[in-house]
Amino acid sequence: MPDKLQLIDLSAIKSSPVHDTPYPYTLVDQAFLPAHLDALGQNYPLIEDAGSFPLTSITYGAPFAQLIAELKSDAFRNVLAEKFAIDLTDKPVMITVRGKADENDGKIHTDSKTKLITVLLYMNEDWQDQEGQLRLLYDNHNLDHYAAEVSPRIGTMLIFKVTPHGWHGHKTFIGTRKVIQLNYVTHEKALTQHARRHRLSAFFKHWRRKLLGKKSHACADC
Repeated sequence: MPDKLQLIDLSAIKSSPVHDTPYPYTLVDQAFLPAHLDALGQNYPLIEDAGSFPLTSITYGAPFAQLIAELKSDAFRNVLAEKFAIDLTDKPVMITVRGKADENDGKIHTDSKTKLITVLLYMNEDWQDQEGQLRLLYDNHNLDHYAAEVSPRIGTMLIFKVTPHGWHGHKTFIGTRKVIQLNYVTHEKALTQHARRHRLSAFFKHWRRKLLGKKSHACADC
């Protein structure tokens, strides 16, 4: 794939500064080329449950498929490798998507040690809530002690190097919160383990929603 992508603005990513505190990260205000912003927002896949879902568990159309291809491209990989001075050659890529958030989301955490780089690409057309804005934290116990706060508006891209002290989280938000997460991981075994966990979680969430839907329908007929 060429160095110039059709949807993602690589120049915006290249020019965004890398901050070292509290851990290496860069924040891109608008990672999409303007001509494609509306189409990408309108073609985000429908996700009816909270949690992260692998691409294999959802359906989506051509615009979203092209976005995923660009996120997986060598051009995108090379920009991040240079920016964070990390060798990402042949590192497996894992992508999950979210469409909803619930009371279980946003708790302070770090990403697992099998992840090298995390990319969060937000896809919400508008965001007015204080809740649900991701905070990059200085510690693992104080959500108000943060270096940056990220509003999840469409095109906002947060990229950070995964470290043992890479704490992040957000205030509880319940509702639609669309985000694509990409991770470069250490090896294929780690990718397989993460994929298996996400597939199992997606299966049980789908099963639970169908079960609750049947119960709700039965009660409505009482």
